Amino acid sequence: MTTSHRRSYDEVWEFDAPPSLPQNLQKVLVDLIELHLQGKQAHWNLVGTNFRDLHLQLDEIVDIAREASDTIAERMRALDAVPDGRSDTVIESTTLPAIPPAEQSTTDTVDLVTTGVYAVVDTIRSVHDDVDTADPSSADLLHRIINDLEKAAWMLKSESRKV
Repeated sequence: MTTSHRRSYDEVWEFDAPPSLPQNLQKVLVDLIELHLQGKQAHWNLVGTNFRDLHLQLDEIVDIAREASDTIAERMRALDAVPDGRSDTVIESTTLPAIPPAEQSTTDTVDLVTTGVYAVVDTIRSVHDDVDTADPSSADLLHRIINDLEKAAWMLKSESRKV
């Protein structure tokens, strides 16, 4: 009589991420969270010409940042890392420049938020090669986020571009 042996999950090979992988993903996470928060701040305090369209466009950027931050945090958990999205961690770690806590014209808002979007993209690009070397699957997520953010930045900055 043959017996079958069923392997438990701990007997199966698990990916052992180098410490640099969750550290790099954490950098991306805090910048995405900050972009989400700055996008809402800009959304609430927007005034001026083309208010409604820009107000709605800012919500799209907020959605991109929020969904991307969730994707990165969940990837970190899948790698048995602990994402840290607490406000004090975001404040201490973000590379995004601060935005003013007051009403902003639509033109100034376009510049402020576009700058924030590109700051996140810069962070992603700065960690990309290390992430790709450690885990191409995580790098694939970064590719999608870069694509979504650069498209959003292009559409946003086109609002105030002069020809």
